[in-house]
Amino acid sequence: MTPFKLEQHPVAYFADFVLYPVALVAGSSLLWLQADDPIWMLLGSAIIGFLTWSLVEYLLHRFVLHGVQPFQHWHEEHHRRPFALIGSSTLVSMALFVVLVFLPLLLIAGPWIALAATLGTTFGYLLYVFVHHGTHHWKARPGSWMQARKRDHARHHLPGAHGWYGVTTSFWDHVFRTDDRR
Repeated sequence: MTPFKLEQHPVAYFADFVLYPVALVAGSSLLWLQADDPIWMLLGSAIIGFLTWSLVEYLLHRFVLHGVQPFQHWHEEHHRRPFALIGSSTLVSMALFVVLVFLPLLLIAGPWIALAATLGTTFGYLLYVFVHHGTHHWKARPGSWMQARKRDHARHHLPGAHGWYGVTTSFWDHVFRTDDRR
């Protein structure tokens, strides 16, 4: 597995689908068995982490994947070949969660709040991984939430489109008015 390769081998591409659920179960079990912070603080931290992910997902997609090289070039390749197994490696994404979420929160809020918030953010990312893969590779039941996600993501992939950056939700597209329905 090459951590910085654009197109992933199927084993590397689908590692997120296995390793993130394992990490979520392990981290949640550790919290349940060892944490001494009140449960409401841990749950609140996880929920805040989860909700924060949706904004991070939108901002990364809009401003990094559509504006900063070399990420823009890599993302353009995904637009050209939407069925290719293109994505960041699990090693890279997990390292980013540790460095950008867990470690700063560890210094600010302590180990259990940091772990809970990181688990929430990670769960949001796992949802993104499933939904993004599903928008390109799965059929959706008519009228379902997944069909709406597929429709909006297909709008994003139209040539010349500038909008529909949210994958798991269109909430931020509505907030920032990047949901042109023409």
